[in-house]
Amino acid sequence: MRHLVCVFLIPCGLPAASKPDIILDDVAVSNMNLEFAEAEETVFEETVFALGGIEVLPGKRGIVSSRIPGRALSVLVVPHQEVAARAEVALVESRQPGDPPPVVKLEAPIAGLVSKVNIAQGQPISPDDALIEILDLSTVEAVAHVPQHLMAKLKPGQKAHLRIQALPDKVFEARLVHIAVEADGNTGTIGAAFHVANPDRLLRPGMKAEFSIVVSQRENVVSIPRRALQGDPAQRFVYVKDYALKNAFVKAPVALGSQNDRFVEVVSGLLPGDEVVTRGAYALAFAGKGSVSLKEAMDAAHGHPHNEDGTEMTKEQQAAEPGDHDHGTGAARGGWSLLTTFFAAMSGFLLLLILTVCKRREVTPC
Repeated sequence: MRHLVCVFLIPCGLPAASKPDIILDDVAVSNMNLEFAEAEETVFEETVFALGGIEVLPGKRGIVSSRIPGRALSVLVVPHQEVAARAEVALVESRQPGDPPPVVKLEAPIAGLVSKVNIAQGQPISPDDALIEILDLSTVEAVAHVPQHLMAKLKPGQKAHLRIQALPDKVFEARLVHIAVEADGNTGTIGAAFHVANPDRLLRPGMKAEFSIVVSQRENVVSIPRRALQGDPAQRFVYVKDYALKNAFVKAPVALGSQNDRFVEVVSGLLPGDEVVTRGAYALAFAGKGSVSLKEAMDAAHGHPHNEDGTEMTKEQQAAEPGDHDHGTGAARGGWSLLTTFFAAMSGFLLLLILTVCKRREVTPC
C-alpha cells in the first residue's frame, strides 16, 4: 500500500507585502533614539477636550485676623511655610490700657501653606484687616471651561486626565464633581469642576490646565499612541518593527477610527502585538532604504545567501554566484580547496615524469 506524503516547503524569504522598507545598522538605530509601543486591544476612551485652571477648593482657604485693635508685636510665619491648625502665627499688642498692655496670640484657623502675609512687626491693625492667608492644597479644584454644545455629554462622576503646562511630564486624574449653574455668555462655555488629589502640593492655584474628559468607553479596540502616526490626513501610515529582521521597519498604511488626547483607534493595517515606532518615526521617513541592504540583512538572519529582493537563492544561483556559498564552515571549505590544488599538482608532476621516462627509452606512449 502506497501512502502519498505532501511536503510543504516554506521559503525563508519575506513575502513581497511584508518586505521591510528600511533596514538600519546598530549605529543608526542608536543615534535616532527610537522608541516603540505595541498595538493592543484596550478599553478606548472617547474624550472631550477643554481648557481651564487650578483653583482653591471651597472651604480650604483660611484668613487670620485680630478681634481687637492693636499693634503687631511679632510675626511668626513667612510665605510658603507649612503650618498646623491652631499654630501660633502672630502676636498682637492690644490697645487696651495696661502695664504692660495685654498681648493676644493669633492662631492658624486651618492647616496648610501660608500664601500671604499682610502684616509687619509694629504695624497698627484693626479687626477688619486680613493679616495672614493660609491655603489647604491637599485637594484642589480644577475648573474646565467646556463649550456649551458639549454640555449634554457631561455627567458628575466622569473622570478626566489633566495636563499642566508647568508640569508637562505628569498626568493627573480627576473626577467631575459639579457643573456650573450658569454659563459664561462671553466665552460660550460652561464650568465643570473636578476635585484633584494633590498630596505633593505640586498643583497651585492659578496654574493653567488642559482637560481630557472621558465621556464614553469601548472595549477590545486596537489602538496605538497618536505620536506614532505619520503622513497627511488622507494617507496615514506607521513604521512597524519587523518581527524577523534586526533593525528593519515596514511602512504600513493604516485606516483610523476615533482618537483622543493620547491614542488613536486603528480600524485596519495593524494586528495586536505589532510594534510601532513612536519616537523617531518622523526621522525614519528621511532614512531612505536605510544603511543595510535587504540581502545583507537576510543573509545575516538566516545564515545562507539570498537575492537582492530578499528571496532565497536556488542551488543553481549559488553555484553561479562568485564567492563562497557553501553551507559548511570556512575551515572545511578552505580544506577542500587545498586538497584540490594538491591533487592537481601531483597529477601534473606524475604526467611529466612518465613523459620523461618514455622519451629516454624512446618508447612512444599509447
